[in-house]
Amino acid sequence: MTKRSGFWSVLALTTALVSPAWAEGEAAKPAETTTPAETTEATTPTETADTVVATVNGVKITLGHMIALRETLPGEYQSLPDDVLFKGIYEQLIQQEVLAQSVKDLGPRGLAMIDNDKRGFVSGVAIEGIVAEAVTDAALQAAYDARFKDAAPQTEYSAAHILVETAEAAEKLKAELAAGADFAELAKANSTDTGTGANGGDLGWFGLGMMVKPFEDAVVAAKVGEVAGPVQTDFGFHLILVKETRVAAKPTLDQMRDELAAEVENTAINAKIEELTKGATVTREGEGLDPALLKNSTLID
Repeated sequence: MTKRSGFWSVLALTTALVSPAWAEGEAAKPAETTTPAETTEATTPTETADTVVATVNGVKITLGHMIALRETLPGEYQSLPDDVLFKGIYEQLIQQEVLAQSVKDLGPRGLAMIDNDKRGFVSGVAIEGIVAEAVTDAALQAAYDARFKDAAPQTEYSAAHILVETAEAAEKLKAELAAGADFAELAKANSTDTGTGANGGDLGWFGLGMMVKPFEDAVVAAKVGEVAGPVQTDFGFHLILVKETRVAAKPTLDQMRDELAAEVENTAINAKIEELTKGATVTREGEGLDPALLKNSTLID
């Protein structure tokens, strides 16, 4: 429903902006050097969101409706001249109201979608409030300290690998390495990981948790400068050369800000939902229903 409404907003506005009546009216007018805010009383400080701008069969359309619709439009529409955009939004809302009133029965599907849209929007407002209150500098600092203040130093590894399809192929290449072959050249010529193979098998620097477990375990156990393997993973068989290790620098709060903010947000939202749910009277009549009912669209036709 939301996507369809958004499409309608742009389509209706476009139609309004290029309608023949408007085109003729605008062509007949001399070029204006002022905006409606300078020449009319419609946007004076006395106006409010409740100011009625049009009435369709007794239903009021307000300045608040117009402002809210403008905020949902794509940037290219919002950047139009004020007078052009005002007229487009004005006519669109009238057109929408006329059309809406022509529908006498929305049916179960339409009513359900309206309820879902309202529920989704209002719950989104609630979440915005929770997030605004929860994500503070103090909360971010506390989350940062909880994760890193007493964390043990982490090791990072600089390594390269050669990936082949069979253990036999890996053993053959390992024998060539033992005989003095160059690891990078063998990787370029033989590795099925063509992305790293072109760079001599180089994987750059990485920390724990970034590689699949068998590969990571082999890297941690390997001696710097010695070839480990073959190591089997879901990708094939690896020969691994650990070039260097270092102690990873602890990230700064600014570097972690977005990740920590998401963590704080999720914690606060989940806590609030749990609190509100405990305080609400909730009955779950649908728990015993057949899940396949979700596919039965005829129920809301």
